[in-house]
Amino acid sequence: MQKKGCTLRQNLVKTKSQSRKFTRPAGMGKRLGHWSRTILTVFGLIGLTAASGPAPSSNDVELKVGVVQRFGEEPDQMTLQATSGDRLMLRFNTGDRQQTLQTTSAKLEVTMQPLPAPALEERLVLGIYRSFEMAEDSAKAWQAKGIEVEVAQPERWQVWAKRDVYKTPLVRRWLLQNLQAQGDRAAYLETEVVQKVPKASLVVNGFRYDRDQIEIIPGKNPIQVTKGKNSKNSVLYAGSLRLQPNAYGTYTLVNQVPLEIYLRGVVPHELDGGAPYAAAEAQAIIARTYALRNLRRFTVDGYELCADTHCQVYKGLTGTVPTTDKAIAATKGQVLTYQNELVDALYSSTSGGISAPFNDVWNGPDRPYLQAVVDSSGTIWNPQLSLAQEQNFQRFISLKQGFHETGGNWFRWSKASSIAQITQDLQLYLKRTKTPHTPFKAIKQLRVAERSPSGRIIRLAVQTDTGVVEILKDDIRSAFRPPRSTLFYLQPIYGADKTLKGYAFTGGGLGHGVGMSQTGAFNLAKAGWSSQQILNFYYPGAQIQPLNQSITFGPDQNTKALPNS
Repeated sequence: MQKKGCTLRQNLVKTKSQSRKFTRPAGMGKRLGHWSRTILTVFGLIGLTAASGPAPSSNDVELKVGVVQRFGEEPDQMTLQATSGDRLMLRFNTGDRQQTLQTTSAKLEVTMQPLPAPALEERLVLGIYRSFEMAEDSAKAWQAKGIEVEVAQPERWQVWAKRDVYKTPLVRRWLLQNLQAQGDRAAYLETEVVQKVPKASLVVNGFRYDRDQIEIIPGKNPIQVTKGKNSKNSVLYAGSLRLQPNAYGTYTLVNQVPLEIYLRGVVPHELDGGAPYAAAEAQAIIARTYALRNLRRFTVDGYELCADTHCQVYKGLTGTVPTTDKAIAATKGQVLTYQNELVDALYSSTSGGISAPFNDVWNGPDRPYLQAVVDSSGTIWNPQLSLAQEQNFQRFISLKQGFHETGGNWFRWSKASSIAQITQDLQLYLKRTKTPHTPFKAIKQLRVAERSPSGRIIRLAVQTDTGVVEILKDDIRSAFRPPRSTLFYLQPIYGADKTLKGYAFTGGGLGHGVGMSQTGAFNLAKAGWSSQQILNFYYPGAQIQPLNQSITFGPDQNTKALPNS
């Protein structure tokens, strides 16, 4: 899930040779994408014993997951292979008729093809953001001003003036000039004269078909997909696949897969196949809730979720584990709700000893169930002592024992960085995000300008030789290399001549720290806590429910009611 970086499972593999400690950044039939605000029926049982499970029932919710998001950014290929005893059915349009081929193997290729004449590609970008949450909040602010927008992710998340509303160069420039006249310095036109474009083709039995949209349907078994020429990149996918254009001039390979089978490719990679059973159950419930609450993320590209830490890590049926399969089956259809609405089911690797309220990390209204929870069963810290006070905060970070995360690699950390490196990091960040600023050559001081009661840095002020640059909330993790979270304090490092040489970043946690700590859940399950107790601890006031027609998807979900089955 969103939670940038590697997963808890990946970190476990890395650290077993060191100390067997574990971490993970966060960093989660009928179609849902075209529904509007609400209501699901209870799922039918999905078998979890066969490689891909039995055929889904009519009540299964089918997701659209972009498993290869920007295929064609450079010349590339994928191999599609039926598993033993099976065949693939390939569908695409030839003129005004549908053509169907059957084969055991095919290739998808993207090559750069010259255009007959250069073409102008242009979009009006209104802002660039680290996370979908910040981009969506910005999009709502633009919509409140009467400007139609869409959220995209060409690399970092962006908010665009809606392309089918602001269609022409003249209209886009008119809007930009109006925004600039009102003092907006962040909006800009991204313009490119294109002479070559990626072109997709399907190669079957020596024949090549140039097609922009191709559907790949297996007979009964998963499809093996190999990206590039390295068989180590092979992944098995249940359900069907579809190659389709995206909003960036390239292509996306989309896996259409039932939700419960999708979870088989998420839970063992977001947590770990060897995690205690109760932790696997908690992760299954949260991953299911997260998926359903976040179906709007890639509307601009025609699918719903991605397969990396900007959503939840998803690896198809490669690396499924009996323990997590059992946890998924045991919690079938169960979601976490608050007042009959799906919770914003955020989670991260390691909180650093205290979870963060939503608004400490992103903009937007707080969620009552996402609170500052001290990750300890004892009374290790007096909650009346606000961590907004620097003295209290540094004392809190000095505590290392008595937390559920004690012993985790990223529970406590300290990393030094030179002024030269900090300067380079900030300049690169400002360039990458196109943040308006006065060019500078040197950094004179870093200072925590505002800290939340949960200890998260809200505003970090950077004094340069030309003025002050402020970095806000979760973007702080993008601006500099050392911080693994926003739960840290700064210690200046001086040389023998008493000049500032750099800073030590000392803190705790890995990821955004909102919601469930996977490291904490792992240890709570080892201590005998049930999945319900774990989720009640990290999401106070929320409750586990089976999906039913009274549950809503949340205020941001563009869904309709699912008809009775």
